[in-house]
Amino acid sequence: MFDRIRAWSERNMPTRESFENVRWLRPIAHRILLPELWRFHRRSVPRGVALGVIVGVLVPIAQFLFAALFALPVRANVPVAAVTTIITNPFTTPLIWVAAYWVGSWLLRIDASMPVKPLSSTVVDDGGWEDKLMSWARWALSDAAPPTVLGLVVISVIGAVIGYVIATFMWRQWIAHKWRHRHDPKHKRRFGRG
Repeated sequence: MFDRIRAWSERNMPTRESFENVRWLRPIAHRILLPELWRFHRRSVPRGVALGVIVGVLVPIAQFLFAALFALPVRANVPVAAVTTIITNPFTTPLIWVAAYWVGSWLLRIDASMPVKPLSSTVVDDGGWEDKLMSWARWALSDAAPPTVLGLVVISVIGAVIGYVIATFMWRQWIAHKWRHRHDPKHKRRFGRG
């Protein structure tokens, strides 16, 4: 299992070179490319997972770049933070947003009997893209935005805590696996050690 996880992460992790090639990051590239932000150790990996969850849920665009930027102050692992933002993708984002609206509505105690116009009557389809954009913006700001934003914040914080705990546990398991594998007599004979 650990070998498959490592192989998948090596294929999908962003490289230092990929961040060097981002034009608008060049002024701060020397900070993002610090070697300690790219090393995998017991503190930086769980921080990277937690940061990646928060950025993945709360930031809708350029998540890899924002994860790299936010990794600086919290000393999180940049590749882990960037890859963890993949939790939000075209398949999971609608589910997360619906769950966020439910959580936010529950926390704000929005009553189901509250008079709300149906979406079809709020969003106008007869006009240019500016009219459609304004209609969607009006709908989002009037009805759905407060509970959805609150729900997204709650989901991201809870997800970050869960991700941190899981990453810490998985890190310890991986180290224990390496330790057992290193001290395995079969492994030593196979590779000429011991």
